[in-house]
Amino acid sequence: MRLATVHLDGGLRAAVVVDDRVHLMPAGLTVLDLVRSGLAAAVEAGARAVSGAGLPLADVRLAPPLEPPSVRDFMAFEEHVEGALRTVAADAAVPQEWYDAPRFYFTNPAALVGAHDDVAVPPGCERLDFELEVAAVVGRDARDVAAADADAHLFGYAVLNDWSARDLQRPEMRVGLGPCKGKDFATTLGPWIVTADEVHSWRDADGTLPLEMVVAVGGVEVGRDRLSSMAWTFGELLSYASRGAPVRAGDVLGSGTCGGGGSLAELWGRGADVAPLQPGDVVTMTVEGLGTIANRVVAPTGGEPAVAPARRRVR
Repeated sequence: MRLATVHLDGGLRAAVVVDDRVHLMPAGLTVLDLVRSGLAAAVEAGARAVSGAGLPLADVRLAPPLEPPSVRDFMAFEEHVEGALRTVAADAAVPQEWYDAPRFYFTNPAALVGAHDDVAVPPGCERLDFELEVAAVVGRDARDVAAADADAHLFGYAVLNDWSARDLQRPEMRVGLGPCKGKDFATTLGPWIVTADEVHSWRDADGTLPLEMVVAVGGVEVGRDRLSSMAWTFGELLSYASRGAPVRAGDVLGSGTCGGGGSLAELWGRGADVAPLQPGDVVTMTVEGLGTIANRVVAPTGGEPAVAPARRRVR
């Protein structure tokens, strides 16, 4: 089942998408409410909503499918990590610490944008990048989830674009806190959530999801990989995230950027002469079985606020 949130009459409505038709859920009900109700109840409620002709999908604007309590973004593709590190040093190797555990950072849940919304270049950025990912949505409040039990805690999946301002991100990383203004301006999530009962039926014998992932800029393919290239499963990501800490129903777990050109940074690290994104570029991402998102880059909005330098310590 495909659960979406659409703009309608100045507000938002939860909906079920079947083929090219949109069927509205009862007013006041959100997709986050459905996630919290549990997968079986959500699928049952969605089935009840599918009646009549519905609305043409082409006539509605898709919002992010839900408002998550938090967004954790991992780095689960070795090829991407290697290529991105080589933008700093040509001979950089993936550190042992990456292999030891699935690393993640928290990004801004208030900055999610819909599948076809415009994305403004953040102020001060001249090296805008995309990142092709898949997101899993947590279906239950939990803590200390065993990897063997994690499937029961996964509600569904969506396409995710972790937009990145590389020239803002690099000095932030030197401080040692991870990315902040280089990442917090926009993250595309959509076009809808495909429920786990459907997605898990596509697994290979080893439990991985062999879904093809493709990104294009201006209609020209830039990167391609498979979700099965992840070094950890989403269940393992959830288990690690919940170790000694709570996760909440509706939390989003990003896979991290795929390899094979899933970001410009990876291509830059491998010596490719590829220009950063510019206003007017349209970035299109398609993940097999999950759908397509396509966002147009637009010029920065507003001026760049002045930033005062640090006050020097006086002893």
